[in-house]
Amino acid sequence: MKTRFSALVSLKKNAMQKSERVVQNANKNLFNAKEALRESLAELQNIPAPQQGIISDFLANRTLLDSQRAVISHNESWVEYAQKELLEAKEQLKRDMIEYEKFNYLELQEIEKMLQAKKLQETKDLDEVALMTYSKKTNIIRQAS
Repeated sequence: MKTRFSALVSLKKNAMQKSERVVQNANKNLFNAKEALRESLAELQNIPAPQQGIISDFLANRTLLDSQRAVISHNESWVEYAQKELLEAKEQLKRDMIEYEKFNYLELQEIEKMLQAKKLQETKDLDEVALMTYSKKTNIIRQAS
């Protein structure tokens, strides 16, 4: 049944589904960020420290360690950003779900009112038919008498 809320309900449902997709993408982004952080931490552990050699080897190793620490720092900030993004997406989804439920409830109430009105009209119509049939039978009986 179409009501005055039907278009609004479908609009709110679409917004809610869009928010659900945003939450899924944010979850995926957070997973990727955590995975990159884990890999960069593991890579830091795999960098060997020279025990002996010339100073240029030590400086190259130090530069490599500094570079890896910068990658780790970048990945940590990416994880923080992804967590914040996921939190905001979840909040938006929550708001969209509440809006959808409100208008869906209003639509259901409107449909219920329409069904009650239709039921009342059918009852009135049946009463009218019964009254007409009764009147017809009474007239036929009177005429036959």
